[in-house]
Amino acid sequence: MSDESRGFHKPVRRPAELFDRLFAAEDPAEVSRVAHSTAHALLARVRADPDGEVVDRLVAFTHDNGIDDIAELWSRSPAKTLPGALWRLYLVQLSIHDDPRTAALLYERGRAELASVDEVVAGAPTPAGPEELVALVDQILRGLFEGDFAVALDRAAAFCRVQAAGATHLADDYDATEPERASAFTTRALRLSDYAADLSACAALWRREALT
Repeated sequence: MSDESRGFHKPVRRPAELFDRLFAAEDPAEVSRVAHSTAHALLARVRADPDGEVVDRLVAFTHDNGIDDIAELWSRSPAKTLPGALWRLYLVQLSIHDDPRTAALLYERGRAELASVDEVVAGAPTPAGPEELVALVDQILRGLFEGDFAVALDRAAAFCRVQAAGATHLADDYDATEPERASAFTTRALRLSDYAADLSACAALWRREALT
């Protein structure tokens, strides 16, 4: 499992109903083939027939099953690929579900400090408390399956940028008094910034029909 998945891990292990783990592939070429084929097959199936119950199960997948099944399929995929984008979206969702209070704190601080349209693009209400952010990230993920895929990626990227700004400013606040906490927020800010850049790039690739 990657370092990213350890950061947002849930110790829930149940058989996946929607993600078929055909085998534990170790050959890099086979890992890549399985990751891409499952991501494309899943997305094509759901977007061709966006059954509400199936979409609900996909949005709730990590809550019900943990991250392990998705990690096995997609965590080693390059960032600017379809499985890489899906993996990052599920990680962002899981981080919000796991600690919505901190997520809300970061978002509100980022919104206050970041002079951009990102908060409008992300679409969170004002103010955005823990429940609102959980609903927002679920709505963004739902948009991947039954809305405009590129718009959903752009919203997720904007969301990550706002959170990253909040984490950066909180790190500055704690730097003198609680350096370990400041370091944790700095690490989080860097990860969120990377996710934002990756998801924006994936949105652009999708619009060019070049997201593989």
